[in-house]
Order: sequence, then structure tokens, then C-alpha cells
Amino acid sequence: MGTRDGKKAGGLALPPGPFYRRVLVKLSGEAFAGAQGHGIDGEKVSHIAREIRSVYRLGIQVCIVIGAGNIFRGTESKLRYLDRPTADEMGMLATVINGLALHSALRAQNIKAHVMSAISMPEICEPFVRWQAHAYLEQSEVLVCAAGTGSPLFTTDTAAAVRAAELQCDAIFKGTQVDGVYDSDPHRNPNAKRFLWISYQHALAKNLQVMDSAALSIARDAEIPILVFSLEGTNALVDAVQGQGTFTMVSDKPRHLVLHDRRVGERAFGMMEAEEG
Repeated sequence: MGTRDGKKAGGLALPPGPFYRRVLVKLSGEAFAGAQGHGIDGEKVSHIAREIRSVYRLGIQVCIVIGAGNIFRGTESKLRYLDRPTADEMGMLATVINGLALHSALRAQNIKAHVMSAISMPEICEPFVRWQAHAYLEQSEVLVCAAGTGSPLFTTDTAAAVRAAELQCDAIFKGTQVDGVYDSDPHRNPNAKRFLWISYQHALAKNLQVMDSAALSIARDAEIPILVFSLEGTNALVDAVQGQGTFTMVSDKPRHLVLHDRRVGERAFGMMEAEEG
């Protein structure tokens, strides 16, 4: 994370505006599906593109990793003759379809964007090359990363953590159908408690399903905070990036929460003393 001038809490400068220079946005394939629950809904993709445009206009560099649950999910395949690697490879190809759809929607919003695939298919999109990806982001061009890590047995959540670490992103924003991480399913338990901040270890130990264990471990080692928020509604992404709205932050450093959310202010320093003291 960078630093910005602003008010101080406990000697730590709080940002007056968007704190992040470069973010990775993790989108599930289901976010593309709309009410039908599968396939690609044009209006949903346009909505996502508008959300990304709002962040882009703040001058923040944006990298996106997309899932493919709206088309094919390898781990849930009912085709008994498919082995796991083949099923995962089919899922990776499905993320390219989603990536191309989002790329077209971004271009319709007059945003210069590139689809880069971890699996070489040069007639369709560029191969993922780290230095080239860095260059696109430095030129304020949106990057859509497809095909996961390029290897089976790894989820797109893990791909998101890998790309965030490779590209030195300040944070991972994971858009979901709920507005954060809860101690139980909020759809089933009306008394479920939403966390404002949790550590990576807590998320792993309690199996809170923020991301898979490999993704959490990579983010923890790279010290990249993960922010879970609901993608529903207008300005959901830009609000999350600006520390507004409702979210859960996953990080071993509560100071990340203070820097992200000015509303927390000095209240979070008690958490910092307890966790880091």
C-alpha cells in the first residue's frame, strides 16, 4: 500500500481518499449469470463493467481474475468419465469465455483493456507475461486475467492471489453475493455475525470459506489484504475500494483496516494493540 496525507489516528496517517494504487478484483463466474443462474447475462456483465469504470476513473490500476461457475465448474462435474485435471482444464477455458465477454463490455465503456490467458491461445487473446501485464497496468489499462493459473488442481481464487502477488497489487477485492464474511451462513441464520476484520489464520482455522487455503496462504505471505464485499447494487465496487459500504477485511495487520476505512479510525487501534502488541 502507498501512503496518502490525511488525519492521523495514533500516529498513523489516514487516507483522505482512495488509498490503493493497484487492486485485483476477483469475480466469480456466477456474477455473470444473472437470475437464470447459468450462462452470460449481458446486463450483468455491463453492470460489472460500469463498476470497474467507476474505480478506473479514480486513477486506480485494475486487474481482474474471473471464475467460470456460470459455465462449467470442474469440481462439480457430473461427467463420471472426466478426471479432475481434464475437468479443471475445461473450467479454465470457460474463464476465457467470461474474460472475452467482460473485455467487450469494458471497451463499450471506452476503457482500454486486455485479456491475458495463462494458457496460450494467441488467436483469441494474449498470453500472460508478467512484465507485459505490469506495463499495461502502468499505462492505466485494465487487465483481465483468464485461464486461472494455467494448471489444473488450482482454483481461480488461488489464481487471484498469485496474480495479486506477481503484479504487486495493494489489495484483493472479492465480489460475492453477500456483504462480507460471517460466522455462519447469513441466508440460513438471521443471527449470523459479520466480521469487520479477521486474520488469515482465523479464516483458515474456522473454515470460513473466504478463499481456499492455498489462496489465503499466498495472500498472507505476500501481506496482501483481502476485502470481501457484495457486488450487488450500484457503486458497490467503488464504495468498497474507498472504504465505504459493508465489507470484511482479511489481514494479519489491523492497521490495513484503519488505512482502508476512515470510519474505523482510532477504534481499530485497540485491535492493533491486541493482535500486534
